[in-house]
Amino acid sequence: MAITNGYCTLAEVKSAARISDSTDDTLLENCIEAASRRIDGYVGRFFYQTTATIKFYLTDTSVVTPNSYNSYVLNVSDLVSITTLKTDDLGDATFSTTWSATDYRLEPLNAVAFSRPFRKVIATNTGKSFPVITAPPMPGIQIAGVWGWPAIPDDIREACILMSLRLFSRYNSPLGVLGFGEMGTVSVRAVDPDIRDILNSYRLIGLA
Repeated sequence: MAITNGYCTLAEVKSAARISDSTDDTLLENCIEAASRRIDGYVGRFFYQTTATIKFYLTDTSVVTPNSYNSYVLNVSDLVSITTLKTDDLGDATFSTTWSATDYRLEPLNAVAFSRPFRKVIATNTGKSFPVITAPPMPGIQIAGVWGWPAIPDDIREACILMSLRLFSRYNSPLGVLGFGEMGTVSVRAVDPDIRDILNSYRLIGLA
């Protein structure tokens, strides 16, 4: 099978496991894809790139006062680049106002230097702001672009290799028991502490 949006390659996992034959290639590829999606689920984001058009409500977590908004700051999901940015200034769901590249900037400003995604869109043209539609509530911003991360971080790749090997080893321990030693049973832990330490720095914390 082909690995879809995997965070490491079959060759990297086989090298780490010192596997030279191709007998278990399909199983290993399954493990790589499963590990990649488990990473996505744990951190609440993804590190591959996908092209999509997404609509946003205007919300700003830096605003403390309820029902108040900063009409010049839009928080977005992990963003690599913008193709088109449109706003629904009339509140009719047509998104008829198209912004030019000079109407906004992407932040953080050092994202490119550190191969990280953009997380904010800032309106820079005094004649443009992000609309708030409240009656009824509707998304007022539409962005078509590339979402995700510019590149897979090295430590995410390492975490994927470790987790893939961990999942592959479960085929030999379907009940979670690897074997028996002098001190008793040897079990597979629920969460590998090394993997957890790597992923925690990328985890998005949601507020209810």
